Amino acid sequence: MTEQMTYYIGVDVGTTSVRAGLFDRTGHKLAMATNQIMLWKPKPDYVEQSSDDIWHTTCLVVRKVIQGSGVNVEHIRGIGFDATCSLVVLDRRGTPLTVSPTGSVEQNVIVWMDHRAIEEAKHINELGHEVLAYVGGVISPEMESPKLLWLKEHLPKTWEKAGYFFDLPDFLVYKATNDATRSLCSTVCKWTYLGHEKPTAELNVGRWDDSFWRQIGLGEMVDEQYARIGTKIRPVGEPVPGGISIDASLELGLKPGTAVSTSVIDAHAGGLGMLGAGLDGQNTKESDMDTRMALIGGTSSCHMAVSREPRYIKGVWGPYYSAMIPGMWLTEGGQSATGSLIDHIIFSHARAGALRAEAEEAGISVYEALNRRLERLSVIVPFPAMLTRELHVLPYFHGNRSPRANPSLRGMIAGLRLSDTMDDLALLYLATIQAIACGTRHIIDEMNNNGYRINTIFACGGGTRNPVFLREHADATGCRIVLPEEQDAVLLGSAILGAAASGDAGSVLDAMQAMSRVQTIAEPGGEDIRAYHDARYRVFHAMYAAHKTINSLMKTNPE
Repeated sequence: MTEQMTYYIGVDVGTTSVRAGLFDRTGHKLAMATNQIMLWKPKPDYVEQSSDDIWHTTCLVVRKVIQGSGVNVEHIRGIGFDATCSLVVLDRRGTPLTVSPTGSVEQNVIVWMDHRAIEEAKHINELGHEVLAYVGGVISPEMESPKLLWLKEHLPKTWEKAGYFFDLPDFLVYKATNDATRSLCSTVCKWTYLGHEKPTAELNVGRWDDSFWRQIGLGEMVDEQYARIGTKIRPVGEPVPGGISIDASLELGLKPGTAVSTSVIDAHAGGLGMLGAGLDGQNTKESDMDTRMALIGGTSSCHMAVSREPRYIKGVWGPYYSAMIPGMWLTEGGQSATGSLIDHIIFSHARAGALRAEAEEAGISVYEALNRRLERLSVIVPFPAMLTRELHVLPYFHGNRSPRANPSLRGMIAGLRLSDTMDDLALLYLATIQAIACGTRHIIDEMNNNGYRINTIFACGGGTRNPVFLREHADATGCRIVLPEEQDAVLLGSAILGAAASGDAGSVLDAMQAMSRVQTIAEPGGEDIRAYHDARYRVFHAMYAAHKTINSLMKTNPE
């Protein structure tokens, strides 16, 4: 087989859909397929999925992408899986167990954005175990130990019957290979696994901390030697023993034994798909990573940076050893609601129906329609951002992931008028994007105050296809925004892992450099624009201070 005839598949399981892409060895995408998955919200703050539905849909899109590419499966050398950091619960036979107040067995996945375990997270944080230093000092209800504690306390029958607790990316590997190997990515980032410490077994790197699990009330994990949450844990990009199983080969349409990589969380796959790209005519060096951040936008946003040494940043997740690029420490910031917040602002507005009609008539999206309206309005100001000088948003409608690390925070809007026209909606939409950009700047400031030198953002995901989103982020942060040639950087990142697992690339970093390229670069505006965003950034912090004062007066939402 020639090098030109080698291909890799990346699979990305998001919050609402599964996507698969087939790439050649240079990172060019030959085909892509996507399909929706089910989502349940049985109560406020409860979000659930079905692992059976997710796996069935995964098999469907992989078969579609192979068929659409016309590639012979004999030439597909590897596959990588990424997914949201959702909790999958199975019994000892590998069949679903309910996690739902409805009792439905089908609903056996607690989705990443589910916040049912806020009290359990608070309890864990009050205990203050030293492992919390590796999650920014504060555990999040989006992580897995609070969710496990919630299951034990609220669904004891499920807890007793459970044979496997998987992070969703590792579940996909399990289904593809019938091997329960976990990845350092999910276990370090979401389960408090200490990937940097001395191995406890030949097949592992790192170790679990027995005292943490006993302290929080889950000593069963220790007593059973972590059988339900992971006894084989390996770095990302390593091949899982045996590759594609015979059963999975029939479901996926791939050759048995095809290399399967240890998995990665979806945002981390986006980092893999972008950060290796060369800039300014130069190949990427490890030292360049100190100046780069990957921004993966979607329902929420993740902000990923890596360094050779660990950096402890209050309220920012990590440092995580080998959680994205093997041998390097990952720092992960995030915003709990970005795409979902923008949509909430738009579609809860009184003029949402009229906006939809206007967009449909013009054959464009609602975002393009709002962008066009902003362009028309901006003729009266020196630059478009100034349209919102009297309108400000605090974007914590779903809490704050970092660096405030408070899931109980709430949003605010200042400057509303007794008016609800389409122009008012456009301005509120712009102010919301600017608030999200301030949140990104806040994360970068905290990173740069602790050893990074970030001046370049590599961006992918839904929001980053919006020119207003990109412009406001460049101007608010003062960073240049790099868009990758392959816009589906998350899919590419998973395919990169497939290439690494196949042995065709010397390392994950080698595969990143070979398969990633830059398309365009957006530069920040001039001094007057910077001064305006500096002022908005001060307002951003002032609104948070006001929020704290209000909560203190009402004695709610203590920090």
